[in-house]
Amino acid sequence: MAGGAVVAGGSGGNPLRNGFIKREYLLAFSLVTSLFFLWGFAYGLLDVLNKHFQNVLGITKLQSTGLQVAYFGIGYFAYSPVAGEVLKRRGYKFTIIMGLSLYSLGSILFWPVAKYSVNTTKPHAIFGGFVICTAVIACGLATLEVAANSYVSVMPPHNVANFRLQFSQSFNGVASFTGPLIASKYFFSEENKNDLTNVQWVYLAVSGMGVAVAIAFFFTKLPEVSEEALQAEAEALAEAHGADTQASLPFYKQYRAISGFVAQFLYVGAQVTIGSFFLFYTAENAQIADARGSQLLSYALIIFTVGRFVGTALLAVVSAPVLLAIYSCMCVLLSILIGSLHGMSGVICLMLIMFFESIMYPCIFVLGTSGLGRHTRRAAALLVMGVSGGAVFPPIQGALADKFTTRTSYYLVVPCFVYIAGWAVYIWNQDGRRFTVPSTSDVEREVMAASGGVIPPAVVGGLGYAPKTEDERYENTEKDQYDQVEKV
Repeated sequence: MAGGAVVAGGSGGNPLRNGFIKREYLLAFSLVTSLFFLWGFAYGLLDVLNKHFQNVLGITKLQSTGLQVAYFGIGYFAYSPVAGEVLKRRGYKFTIIMGLSLYSLGSILFWPVAKYSVNTTKPHAIFGGFVICTAVIACGLATLEVAANSYVSVMPPHNVANFRLQFSQSFNGVASFTGPLIASKYFFSEENKNDLTNVQWVYLAVSGMGVAVAIAFFFTKLPEVSEEALQAEAEALAEAHGADTQASLPFYKQYRAISGFVAQFLYVGAQVTIGSFFLFYTAENAQIADARGSQLLSYALIIFTVGRFVGTALLAVVSAPVLLAIYSCMCVLLSILIGSLHGMSGVICLMLIMFFESIMYPCIFVLGTSGLGRHTRRAAALLVMGVSGGAVFPPIQGALADKFTTRTSYYLVVPCFVYIAGWAVYIWNQDGRRFTVPSTSDVEREVMAASGGVIPPAVVGGLGYAPKTEDERYENTEKDQYDQVEKV
């Protein structure tokens, strides 16, 4: 990674200059970042499959949202808590490999379903098979998101966790626009527009990618960050600010995480409806053919990806709650315009809103899980569970689109962005009303002042002194005990 991204120590608030990942975490960070590419690719295909299945299998708009219900409802809502408990008990490496296994299994199951779709007399049964495959893939992706988002967030240094997760999520955006590009050529081309067989080859390739990454993780040691270390840091920081130790309270009183879940639920619900009904909007509101609409969706996702990288640069200097509030207000304005404008001007607003959506998921995730100590992994599962908003909003918008128009149905997302803007202001107030990113030295001084000059393990890791693995940390503890006995 270029630009001085990797350093062994140092301080300062600007991660572009001082680094945002420690050298001992570089390989792990690179592998975990590859996971963001995998689920970005899968999500990019989901929106275009929605329209393709409607065309080929003759299902309604409302029925076509069954893919979103399976993806976000079964995978994210139902399975995320399971993934969270696995992460808490077995650690990051085991959870990531489990997620990749489910991801690859679901992908390869697309092959027999697509094969039997040829000349089928039961199109609804074939669609049901695709829905089941999508649900299995989503269980794998939910597992990966619980582990990967949490791992990137708790890596040292912790003052730039928002920047680091935003950087990793940028590769999610890079992958997401390749799905519609593939669809415009292999799904909607003249010879394939009424055929589902090409779907199997795309997903066989996806399955192969998942297996390859799983093998790489199997042979790689991932440095772990213990919940005990995170708890010690959270308590020290709370004491430094003269506040109650929120992390010591039971999980049901972690209002930061719970309100963050609502924000994530509303954001993903809005994002999914904006993407899922993109082709319906371009066809009805601007009379654009599906192949051309799929290309425009790909361009919109490129704008989303550019927004991710621009947001990453801005988060190097601007406080995450401040940037999230500004972007949310822009989304409110663009949502109203999308529901009001006719023709190509509405399509342009629909593409532009993806730029301002770009930073929301990683920012909400980090802001909703930071400072929670021993609750961090469980909070990560809850925030990923918020992705289930993608199962709730598409059927509502589908019903609105069938009764009124697709254009009118886009008013549904306005209150979602209003809540996110308000939540960002609430977190900004909770975090001391900072407009800029705090430096590592500031965090270090606060923790040392509160802990009598002793830096908790999580912060020690943030300064580049953490053991690389849990085994090494155990060995070091044994050595320290032996040295103390020798001194006596």
